[in-house]
Amino acid sequence: MQELTLITPTFLFSAISLLLLAYTNRFLSYAQLVRTLKDKYMEDHSALTHAQIMNLRRRLILTKNMQLVGVASLLLCVATMFFIYIGLQSVSVYSFGIALLLLIISLSLSVMEIRISANSLNIYLSDMEKSSTKE
Repeated sequence: MQELTLITPTFLFSAISLLLLAYTNRFLSYAQLVRTLKDKYMEDHSALTHAQIMNLRRRLILTKNMQLVGVASLLLCVATMFFIYIGLQSVSVYSFGIALLLLIISLSLSVMEIRISANSLNIYLSDMEKSSTKE
């Protein structure tokens, strides 16, 4: 097996940082959506709004887990760089491997969240279609 250099985890470090920024932006947009849906639900306890709230709850849980696993991956990348720096090559290889696995998990959670988001938009669009056919 080839030795890891400091450059290898550095690439993953920058990719994970950008990914976490995207996750944070997604989370902030959900926070705004929660506030909007809460106000809407307080005015009208419709089944559509309730379905959107339940859908959003699942998305928030997934996004939180995506962030947690992504941060763990980032921490392991930093640990990998430290292990390489102090000369613990075998430990750095395992640390980097676990960081990669955590990144895979984070991305998989992201795919699941995207599917749920698409379902949420379909719920909203189907309600718009129903209201347009009534008119």
